[in-house]
Amino acid sequence: MNGEILVLYYSRHGATAELARCVARGVAEEPGMAARVRTVPPLVPITSEERAPAVPADGPPYATAQDLRECAGLALGSPARFGAMAAALKQFLESTTAEWLSGALAGKPAAAFTSSSTLHGGQESTLLGMLLPLFHHGMLLVGIPYTEPALNSTQSGGTPYGASRVTGSDGMQALSPEERELARALGRRLAAAAKRLVA
Repeated sequence: MNGEILVLYYSRHGATAELARCVARGVAEEPGMAARVRTVPPLVPITSEERAPAVPADGPPYATAQDLRECAGLALGSPARFGAMAAALKQFLESTTAEWLSGALAGKPAAAFTSSSTLHGGQESTLLGMLLPLFHHGMLLVGIPYTEPALNSTQSGGTPYGASRVTGSDGMQALSPEERELARALGRRLAAAAKRLVA
C-alpha cells in the first residue's frame, strides 16, 4: 500500500470536479501523502449508438480496479441526483465485487463529498448513500467534526458527513471560503488517518 489517497468522482458540469481538487489539495497538505485523482465515464442511453471514450478527452483518467487496490484511502464524490449519487458512479461501485470479495478496501479510510444546485438539494442523503457501499467494503469512515470552525460558520455547503457545495440554480456560484476549507479539511483528515493506519 502506498501513500496515495484515491480521489474518485463523477462530475457532469465541473462543480464536483472543483470540489475534488480541493479535497486533493487537502490530502497533499499531509506530509508524505499524495492524491491520485480519477473519474468515471458518463453513462449513455441504451438506445444511443455513442460509447464513452476509452480515455477522457480532458481531466483525470478513468478509475480502474487497480486504483482501488493500490490506494491507502478513498475520497468518493458525486453530484446529488434526486438525493442520491449519480448513476455513473454507482455503476462503477457495482463493478467492484472482486475487490469486495478479496477485501482490497477493508480497513482503509474513506470519505465522501457532493455538490447540488440548491441548499436543500439532497446533499446529506447523497453523502450517506455514498458511504453505504464503503461500509460493505469494510472501510473506516471519516467525516468532518465540528472542531472545524468552518462547519459552524458555513452558510452554504459543508456537513459532518462530508464536504459539499451549493452551485446555485445556474451552476455558476463559486465555492465559498467555508466550502473550500471544509473540502481541504476532509482531505487532510483522510490522509492523516491513512498515514496512521499504514504506520
